[in-house]
Amino acid sequence: MATVKRPDKRAERSRATRARIIDAARELFIAQGYGTTSLQDVADHAGVAVQTIYFVFRNKRTLFKDVVDTTIAGDTEPVATMDRAWFRAACAAPTAAEQLHAHVQGTRQILDRVAPITPLIAAAAATDPEIAAQWPRDEDPRYTVQHAAAVALVTKPDARPDLTAATAADLLFGLLSPELYLLFVRDRGWSPESWEHWAHTTLQPQLCTQPPGN
Repeated sequence: MATVKRPDKRAERSRATRARIIDAARELFIAQGYGTTSLQDVADHAGVAVQTIYFVFRNKRTLFKDVVDTTIAGDTEPVATMDRAWFRAACAAPTAAEQLHAHVQGTRQILDRVAPITPLIAAAAATDPEIAAQWPRDEDPRYTVQHAAAVALVTKPDARPDLTAATAADLLFGLLSPELYLLFVRDRGWSPESWEHWAHTTLQPQLCTQPPGN
């Protein structure tokens, strides 16, 4: 008779506590700023003892990085963007047009979550050198993702023949930036769907050959 593996309730409780702390920290960091939010504030908001936060995250910098990482990912799973199913599926699309459509759609879903905390990251990095070192300007992880997408895109049969991976990466990096997303969606009141349509239609002729008849 096969043994039924019972769920590890202790591990489930630990994951739930970790997620609750991260959610509370995200809310407070956005509302109050990184510098003025204490770990005691986070503990009170999450309904846990402050010692629990120290045990799980060690310090506020580590908690902040986890807030950023889980906001980008959309969950607490330790899976990098380039290993995510949506990114792999987009890069595996047979045409540049199909890849671009899936890539813009997937990126917009990330930006929906990430854009509101982008100013927070910049502010925290400006006041804390150790946080700044986690996101070095010469090793922007967002560019790494866009460059990987560009390398795949330029190999497709309908990619512009004069297009290099470097140029494609720059275009994706610039037009799909949190700053531009915030400019349109937060400052100018566009819906995320309108921004996604604009980004796609703007990038399409820059990266792909025009369909026949257009």
